[in-house]
Amino acid sequence: MKFPISIIPYNSKLDFIGARYITFAFSIFLTIATIVLLLTHGLNKGIDFTGGIIIELQSPSPLNIKSLRDGVSSAGYAGATLQEMAGDNIIMLRVQPKESKSEQEVTSLKSILSSIDSSITFRRVDYVGPRVGGELMQKGVYAMLMSLLAMMAYIWFRFNWQFGIGAILALFHDAIVTLGFYSVTGYEFDLTSIAAILTIVGYSINDTVVIYDRIRDNLVKHKSMSTSALLNLSINETLSRTIMTVATTAAVCLALVLFGGHAIQSFSAAVLFGILFGTYSSICISAPVLLYTRIK
Repeated sequence: MKFPISIIPYNSKLDFIGARYITFAFSIFLTIATIVLLLTHGLNKGIDFTGGIIIELQSPSPLNIKSLRDGVSSAGYAGATLQEMAGDNIIMLRVQPKESKSEQEVTSLKSILSSIDSSITFRRVDYVGPRVGGELMQKGVYAMLMSLLAMMAYIWFRFNWQFGIGAILALFHDAIVTLGFYSVTGYEFDLTSIAAILTIVGYSINDTVVIYDRIRDNLVKHKSMSTSALLNLSINETLSRTIMTVATTAAVCLALVLFGGHAIQSFSAAVLFGILFGTYSSICISAPVLLYTRIK
């Protein structure tokens, strides 16, 4: 099947299988580096997982962070963190709660901040207890693992077990490297981040299924062809479609990163990174792995 619009010629002969040792080494390096980074640097966990109070402040005039920090610390919140946000005089305050009565504590914090600067307005106020945060983190991990297993089972039944191995390796690879993206950038890791990873996994498996469909068709059509040549042929035949799909999706995500505002910036940036990397893993990981599974 030929596409009416083609960025790359349908009969291109790029040797992806021949370059598998380079791409495998690159992926192994990224995976190990990400694991080391997560163990040493960790993630900037949001209050969804750590528990706490988060307040976004805004003022028509520049806010004095030192005065705010001193005022909050004198009220007993010595571990409070204040972060300047992209925008007009916006600061995010995060503190660990001292009491179980969250509403009273939030009201007290608002009074303290208003006494420091009466022009302050409160754009966002969130509270999550530490126990709830731990449960949310656990459920988020379970959601990711269950989605990966479900997709592996889908690939296994739709194709066969060899395809399932290639798909799950690529998906784990995408999920782990996306965690590394959050660790490097310092974006807050919360429930929205879990949604971003699941979105990336879903997008990546879509690309993988398209390539696998072509491989399965070619296994019937070219029975005498070597496995490496057949895999290369299948990837090249779907390459134009893959690039056009990722380009249009990336354009939308880039627009969200640039113009979507701070509320969805981390989600949009992670999805943008993930779909680009997911396309790489579909082409350079999930398909070449089949060479070692004795597929026929």
